[in-house]
Amino acid sequence: MKRFLVVVLLLGLAGCAAEEPSTPPVCDSLASVQNTVDHIRNTNVSENGLSALRPYLTQLKDQFNQLYLDAKAQFAPQADALRTAVDQLGADLRAAQGDPSVANLATVRTSVTSVRAGAHTLRDAMASTC
Repeated sequence: MKRFLVVVLLLGLAGCAAEEPSTPPVCDSLASVQNTVDHIRNTNVSENGLSALRPYLTQLKDQFNQLYLDAKAQFAPQADALRTAVDQLGADLRAAQGDPSVANLATVRTSVTSVRAGAHTLRDAMASTC
């Protein structure tokens, strides 16, 4: 009986040791947002038009909402700044769709840069967590 208990105990400990530590949800959410922001930044609007950004922006909005929910308790200032940058990008993109002038397209590019910077700021704040 003692051997049985020792074997069960050892198997249980071995199972615990083999488990990977789980990644906090906020880390997974941030990785998704960063990936999409990189795709947006690498999209060539001059060659492909603004419609090339649309699927990424839809995806970014969903991913950012999840990131915001995951991060707002611990990283509210950075999450709020990124939300503001994303909202501005949406407004600038709508303006450029209505009037695709060089100036409006440049504004979209600037907004994309702001979104990327906001994502990096949030990532830096989360570095010790992720």
